[in-house]
Amino acid sequence: MTALRPPAPSPPPGGALRHVPVLLEAVMRAVAPRPGMLFVDATYGAGGYARAALAAGARVIAFDRDPRAVAAAAADVAAAGGRLQLLCAPFSTMADHVGEGEAEAVAFDLGVSSMQLDDPSYGMSFRSDGPLDMRMGAAGPTAADFLNTASEAEIAEVLLRLGEEPAARRIARALVEARPLSRTAELAAVIRRSLGGRRGARRDPATRSFQAIRMHVNDELGELGRGLEAAERVLAAGGRLAVVSFHSLEDRTVKAFLAARSGRRPGGSRHRPDGAAPLPAPTFERPARPERPTAGELARNPRARSAVLRWARRTAAPPWPPQPPEAAPAWRRGR
Repeated sequence: MTALRPPAPSPPPGGALRHVPVLLEAVMRAVAPRPGMLFVDATYGAGGYARAALAAGARVIAFDRDPRAVAAAAADVAAAGGRLQLLCAPFSTMADHVGEGEAEAVAFDLGVSSMQLDDPSYGMSFRSDGPLDMRMGAAGPTAADFLNTASEAEIAEVLLRLGEEPAARRIARALVEARPLSRTAELAAVIRRSLGGRRGARRDPATRSFQAIRMHVNDELGELGRGLEAAERVLAAGGRLAVVSFHSLEDRTVKAFLAARSGRRPGGSRHRPDGAAPLPAPTFERPARPERPTAGELARNPRARSAVLRWARRTAAPPWPPQPPEAAPAWRRGR
């Protein structure tokens, strides 16, 4: 496959450039788009992966739960001449819109987009003041709803589990004492005061907490687990699953899913202990080696520094049956 240049992002109102697709060439090598194939873009964003697949002749069904991103992509849909269908829905619902075994590739670009991070109205960033929202979509409780009603213990658990914040209890106590909170600047100031952060520090003290609260508000790990299961259902035999993650918990979730679905277990056995029934047949081949951005890509796009691509081919085995929540593995529960 010839090298692909990152597609020029569509300009939003005001003309500023938007999200730059990360690991574009590596993802396209992994999913191998070709004329007529069905490519599912699970996280449309600014459409970088979708446009690259369209340029290779593929048909695309794309998902984005942000109605503003979907509205901004109207020109992309029109320009595709019927080969791009963009749905305003979470990617966990892809099996409701794509038939079982119909897709030949599914790609995920996880986390928050640059457009959401840079637009204060989303309330995602501590770098500019905005409403304490943090939702990727338009439904459900906001970050303010969570922080103003949850117990100190619940807030601390979220900060520790999703942000891996060692001072989770201290921050949670400070947030409860500072209620009500309604702005991102307020939230960041409370966190910084509670940690005694210094100006000019390499990493803002609010980084981990903002990340954890955003991931909780959007149920990002739970959504990822459900989305991976949905991708398993819609992929045809030989189809390819590619996932770009930016957070260690996301990457661990993807790694654990592919390990389980490719039949890898400690000791090399696919059988449960104590004479229990064997696990279903592997639905994916052994995953390819993970890939990270090159020095050249990092120079062009510093936000790519934590990105990791994992991908694997689908086998002909049927999808694994769903498990009840209490029996689901850790990656499925978003833990």
